[in-house]
Parts: sequence; C-alpha cells; structure tokens
Amino acid sequence: MNFKIGDLAVYPYHGVGVIEAIETRRISTSNESTFYVLRILDNGMVLLVPTDSAVQIGLREVVNQNEASRIFQILKDRKVNIRLDLSWNRRQKEYNEKLKTGSAFEIAEVLRDLEHLRRKKDLSFGEKRMLGTARSLLIRELSIATKSEEDTIEKKLNNIFH
Repeated sequence: MNFKIGDLAVYPYHGVGVIEAIETRRISTSNESTFYVLRILDNGMVLLVPTDSAVQIGLREVVNQNEASRIFQILKDRKVNIRLDLSWNRRQKEYNEKLKTGSAFEIAEVLRDLEHLRRKKDLSFGEKRMLGTARSLLIRELSIATKSEEDTIEKKLNNIFH
C-alpha cells in the first residue's frame, strides 16, 4: 500500500489522519528508513509510520461507501451475543483487542455490543471509555467515507441505538 502526501489513512486505535510528508531518516549509523508522517485529525498527534511495515502495523485506507453501508448493517444487527458470563475486565480485554486491529468492522462490533450491554447493566469505567473511543473512531471515519458531517453520523448512530 503506497500512500501519497495528502492521502487520508487510518492508524489503529488513533483513527483517521492525513499523510503530511514522506521522510527518510537515519535510524542508525548505517541504516536509513522511510516513514509516513501521519497527523491524526482528531487530536493533532503526529506519528511516524515506517513505510516498509505500514501494512503489518495496520495502517489502511479509509473505508469506502460500500464498506460504510456494511458497518451500518453491523451496528443495526440486533442478534448480539454479549458474554455476560465473563467479568467486565475480560470483556474489556476482548473489546480492546478488537479496537487494536484498527478494523472499522471490529470497531463497529465493539460499539454495537457496548451499546446493547449498556441497556442491560451499568458499564464499568473502562467499558464507558471504550464505548466513547469506538464511537468517536467510527464517527470520524464514517463521516469521511459518506462525505457527511460528523453531527449527521452521530445522529444516525443515536437513532440506531435509541
């Protein structure tokens, strides 16, 4: 996957960013590496992503319109199998693993499951934080994928879950 300056890319757990530069830097006295300079849109954080391992790290393109439609289908799915037999920290660990993949589909599952779980019981502090993270990651990416305002996507999510 070759990104160009100005391209949007998604970095796992941090969300959508813009490739601001592609730089070659000397890592050791005899070794140079090329990096994508990625500025995360949500908070302005700058990440250096090695170009030769970007795919393994999970850097990917923003989902397209068809993938966005599939994400909305995941969110609307009412056949949710929440493992209530697990302690909250075990569930949190499973959800955290999904968030770390950077997959918009996995993030949608986390958001859906936590929204459904919230109706059944009070969420732990960690689950609430994870719910907020999944929600903000999806709102930003879906707004870009569908060329919609973030407020519009947020309203759409609220309609799905309420």
